[in-house]
Amino acid sequence: MASHTPGAPVFAPPAELPDWAQRSVDLANPRLGAKAIAVSDDFFAEVSRMLNPEPAQFVPGKFDTNGKWMDGWESRRKRVAGHDWAIVRLGVKGLIRGFDIDTSHFTGNYPPAVSIEACVAESDDAETLKAADWTEILPATPCGPNSHHIVECASTQAWTHLRVNMYPDGGIARLRVYGRPVGSLAAAAGELVDLVAMENGGRAVSWNDASFGSSAAALLLPGRGMNMGDGWETRRRREPGNDWCVLELGAPGTVEKIEVDTAFFKGNYPDRCSIQAACVSGGTDRSITTQSMFWQTLLPEQKLEMDAIHTFTEQLAKLGTITHVRLNIFPDGGVSRLRLWGKPEAKN
Repeated sequence: MASHTPGAPVFAPPAELPDWAQRSVDLANPRLGAKAIAVSDDFFAEVSRMLNPEPAQFVPGKFDTNGKWMDGWESRRKRVAGHDWAIVRLGVKGLIRGFDIDTSHFTGNYPPAVSIEACVAESDDAETLKAADWTEILPATPCGPNSHHIVECASTQAWTHLRVNMYPDGGIARLRVYGRPVGSLAAAAGELVDLVAMENGGRAVSWNDASFGSSAAALLLPGRGMNMGDGWETRRRREPGNDWCVLELGAPGTVEKIEVDTAFFKGNYPDRCSIQAACVSGGTDRSITTQSMFWQTLLPEQKLEMDAIHTFTEQLAKLGTITHVRLNIFPDGGVSRLRLWGKPEAKN
């Protein structure tokens, strides 16, 4: 219960992300299913706040029964040997490229150093996880106050759980785990699934613009958009042409149904859309983007409406197995979600 009337919240500035992070997925996003499983101590601020996808905020004058309310995970001052830790289940199993250890608004109460360990586990049982075989994927790394700490990870294995260690105690506003989901679509061969869903390993390869809202990766998130900021939206185009994004499927497959969702986009939805596709082997994100201009048409131009789910089946060309698509919107605007319902290719 607050003991003072809080002032207006102050939001942390966004991190300046390198290219590898911008093209990654936050595997610790609760919308993908990420969750804090266990913690040594979160006396001042509960550990679940550390995974909040929204920017960390500081609310002047806001206190609770244990002290100053802080937006993140904060432990009490340690008066014994040892260090504090938290175990986090990733939203999906994934390859980790790096982290943003964000100490925004933690000025005199940040941890001097943080390390991160990882494991693969089938269970979320806290006692089982405490005794798991943990591998250090980020050695103890110095941290400073009120800062984004962007650090790369050299691990090449896919993981399901992390243990975040603070030395010896303190607070972390946000933890972002940048990587790529490792989908389980191979086990779903022959079944109708969303081939491009983020939880199935789909990812955004490139996009020409994302001036509003999120990057094109938002198209692949679970569920419908929560508001107009929860989707891919481009600026108002003032020159000829159209906007586009290139997406990689979680596994090669054949598409049987497409859904284009313009939820919450009312005065700014695209007039039309089309989708190109190809089965690509090799190359880089840049070369794939260049090739995408010449891919075959999977879905010819279709008229779109505001705030609606558009379903296409009969309009689809029979291209066989594909690995990538290019979503074209004419001339610009916002799309909330894209679903590519199809069947993964069976592996020999």
